[in-house]
Amino acid sequence: MAVGRIIKVSGPLVVAEGMQEAKMYDVVRVSEARLIGEVIEIHGDRASIQVYEETGGIGPGEPVYLTGAPLSVELGPGLIESIYDGIQRPLNVVREQVGDRITRGVEAYALNREKKWRFVPRVKAGDKVGAGDILGTVQETTLVEHRIMVPPGIAGEVAEIFSGEATVTDTIAKIRTPDGVREVSMLQRWPVRQGRPYGEKLAPEEIMVTGQRVIDMFFPVAKGGTACIPGPFGSGKTVVQHQLAKWADAEIIVYIGCGERGNEMTDVLLEFPELKDPKSGEPLMKRTVLIANTSNMPVAAREASIYTGITIAEYFRDMGYSVALMADSTSRWAEALREMSGRLEEMPGEEGYPAYLGSRLAEFYERAGRVRCLGSDGRIGNLTAVGAVSPPGGDLSEPVTQSTLRIVKVFWSLDASLAYARHFPAINWLLSYSLYLDNIDASLRERLGNEWVEMRTEAMRILQEEAELQEIVRLVGVDALSPRERLTLETAKSVREDFLLQNAFHDVDTYCSLEKQKRMIRLILLLYHECQRALEKEAPLGKLLALPVRERIARAKYTPEDQLAAFDGIEAEIKEQVTGVTAEGGEEVA
Repeated sequence: MAVGRIIKVSGPLVVAEGMQEAKMYDVVRVSEARLIGEVIEIHGDRASIQVYEETGGIGPGEPVYLTGAPLSVELGPGLIESIYDGIQRPLNVVREQVGDRITRGVEAYALNREKKWRFVPRVKAGDKVGAGDILGTVQETTLVEHRIMVPPGIAGEVAEIFSGEATVTDTIAKIRTPDGVREVSMLQRWPVRQGRPYGEKLAPEEIMVTGQRVIDMFFPVAKGGTACIPGPFGSGKTVVQHQLAKWADAEIIVYIGCGERGNEMTDVLLEFPELKDPKSGEPLMKRTVLIANTSNMPVAAREASIYTGITIAEYFRDMGYSVALMADSTSRWAEALREMSGRLEEMPGEEGYPAYLGSRLAEFYERAGRVRCLGSDGRIGNLTAVGAVSPPGGDLSEPVTQSTLRIVKVFWSLDASLAYARHFPAINWLLSYSLYLDNIDASLRERLGNEWVEMRTEAMRILQEEAELQEIVRLVGVDALSPRERLTLETAKSVREDFLLQNAFHDVDTYCSLEKQKRMIRLILLLYHECQRALEKEAPLGKLLALPVRERIARAKYTPEDQLAAFDGIEAEIKEQVTGVTAEGGEEVA
């Protein structure tokens, strides 16, 4: 093991000489405390090292040990339900070793080396296998079947296959390759900065249902898509991320707390074991991997945490699963890049961020996608990446937001004025967009009928008309509007308050299926169309706006999913009450 010597320490940046054998992104151990670091710049025999732990007390002359390997993660049974730090140290194991506060130089295996898993083979001796083929399975949790795959770069004939209880390091298969017999265990290691290979990248074509009405109806994200949630402090980014992690119809969730407050990660850790998966009734943690690198943890490790998370997500995608990755927030990751860039004395770009900020963001988001996995069975997996962005002062023109918007295809713009008005999720329906509508509309029509797409278009038109009419109201007052325009305003208000407004902490309203969303928006638009027809027959607008059924529509969001038949009764009431007002005619109601 070659040894270098420290000549400079600047916060998380350490410069060492005598590093001729070092390579870019190699992991090193710094000082006798054996702090974990990564080579990020090389000049001759001098290497700049990004240290992922506190460097206080480290000085010139201390040794640096080379490992000769890049920063890698361990992949295998035991990932699900785990809570890791940014460099994949399991926090529960670290706590058992050193107590509540993480000390420097702590080493712990990411996967338990002693636990035995029941391996069930899917191949037999003599079978031909290649990279990505499934050798067998392990039932990791009640929700996740862990598929043990042939590692990339190995292909040949199965010489031996194991069946029964084994640890992650035990040999479960021997594969005869042209270069000799290769032993395969359930444990794989993969460099975090290198995307895992796949057969073919495919276009996303199916909606990822989140249960959040403003997202699913107006700005959906496709399975295998990318989305960002920028917004100012207090606008609800974290709650939206939590809602997506809880209710999105992905089979695996990877949640990265990158530089955010520790109490937000605590909420996740306390809530997820209590919450039940809507499909299976099992705790949500049984399909979740958590990575916590909070604001009081080393800055440099924020960068690693993003790559650690997406590598784990790619591994489950390769099994053919639908995976959703939540990164909260990429702004804190970009701040870590800016700090390291400054210490390296690189030429700063806009607002001090490094010139390569955009390319680093693109590298991260481009690892999402819907792919045909390696392996002869042609299975398809997808990885959806959702990143929160925390622009200072809510300024969406700052570099991290703008660089992200150039890459992702869904933009959920959080609005401070909506949050101040207690309208949550505070997603601004006039600024947000989704570029996946054309990709997923065919599957939505097949699943929900043509009516879904038509109702979405009409509801959005009403909201846009409201914005135009509000300008007139501000200038000359509501009395200047015609009855038809006032009806549009009232309908838009109903869309906003009765449909888009959603309570994340209400037992029923926290999640809304596509079928329920369709029934809810149909009620609002049915009343709108019936009232329009009534106005043509000169029915008084005041009486139409005072109909008792409007209260029923407002409370429809609290109807449990198993009682959607009640919506038929509300539709009948709408027609009956509007017909009654039309028949009466009479004076306007104030």
